[in-house]
Amino acid sequence: MKTIRFLTIFLAALGSFAVSAEAQRKRPVRKTVLPKPVVTTPASFAEVRTAKDKVSNQIKNITSFVEMLPPFAQSIEALDKEAKTRKLRQSSIDLNNKMKRDLIQAMRNFRAGLSALETDFRTKPALRKYLLKIEGIAAYSAQSEDLAVAGRFSEAGRPLTSAAGKLTDTLAIMP
Repeated sequence: MKTIRFLTIFLAALGSFAVSAEAQRKRPVRKTVLPKPVVTTPASFAEVRTAKDKVSNQIKNITSFVEMLPPFAQSIEALDKEAKTRKLRQSSIDLNNKMKRDLIQAMRNFRAGLSALETDFRTKPALRKYLLKIEGIAAYSAQSEDLAVAGRFSEAGRPLTSAAGKLTDTLAIMP
């Protein structure tokens, strides 16, 4: 009986040593990395304000262009059909080709302006938080340009309308 009592006490003591040894082990400390807060300076407010003005200007330019595009597109496409039957004078064909070049150049100008605007949002720290809303406007303008180059002028305004929508969404979340 004494042996059983001695063994029980001995095992209990060993168990307590094992528990205290486990408590002495170092557990890895998890460091939570907090993002650095964006310091808003008067310069960043000025950048946001300037970008907001650029966005609103692009919206105005795109909407006025898209509103004026259908009559020009229809006349260009109608003249192209008539030119295939060779019932037009050379001066009319030349004028039609000039209108095509001018529309394609206007699409390229939109592409350059929208690409520059998207690049501003990508590179300036004060504007990066709005990048997700504006991202892709250059691709829409490229689609529009591709449609115009392919001679599908009536459809070329649709991607620009989508770009104007993204610009409007961006403008809505900017302070």
